[in-house]
Amino acid sequence: MFIEPNISGERRGWIEVICGSMFSGKTEELIRRLKRARIANLKVEIFKPAIDIRYDETKVVSHDSNAIQSTPIDNSQTILLMAEGVDVIGIDEAQFFDDQIMHVCETLAQKGTRVIVAGLDMDYKGNPFGQMPNLLAVADYITKLHAICVRCGNIANISYRLKAEGPQVLLGEKDVYEPRCRKCAHE
Repeated sequence: MFIEPNISGERRGWIEVICGSMFSGKTEELIRRLKRARIANLKVEIFKPAIDIRYDETKVVSHDSNAIQSTPIDNSQTILLMAEGVDVIGIDEAQFFDDQIMHVCETLAQKGTRVIVAGLDMDYKGNPFGQMPNLLAVADYITKLHAICVRCGNIANISYRLKAEGPQVLLGEKDVYEPRCRKCAHE
C-alpha cells in the first residue's frame, strides 16, 4: 500500500477495509496491521460488536487463535466517544454494526485517524452484508481476501451455511459455515 508523504505536517486519516468470506484471514490481517501500528508507537484502539462472543468476550480472535484486546460495543457512535487522541482505530466484524458505522469511520478519517475495518462483504446467500457495501464505497484502500473452497480447492468467496434455515445473522464457526467457491456453493 502506497501512502502519500505528508509534507504539510498535519495528520491525515484514511479508511482501510479488509473484506472477504469466512476463513479468508480478515481478522488475522486486521490484527497484523494493528500490531504493526503499535510497534510504530501509535496509539491504537480496537472495537468489536458486543454480540460476537464466539472466541472471547473482549478480545478479537482469529480462527487460528491469534488475539488482540478490544472493546466490545453495542453502538458504533461509542467509537467516537472513545477515539480521542487515538492514531489508529481497528474495527472487526463491521457487518454487524448499525447504519452509522460508515459515518463514524468518515468522521474519524476526517479528524486524521487511520481506520482499519474488517468484515464479511457478503452473507451466506452471496448478498451484500450489512453496512459493508457503504464502507467499501468510502474506503481509501480495499483488501479482498479469499479462503480455499473445501470442496474443490479453488479460491472461495462465499461463506456457505451448512443449514440454510435461520436468520441472516447466525454466529458460528466451522460447525455452521464452510468456505466455498461460487460453483460449489450453488451445487
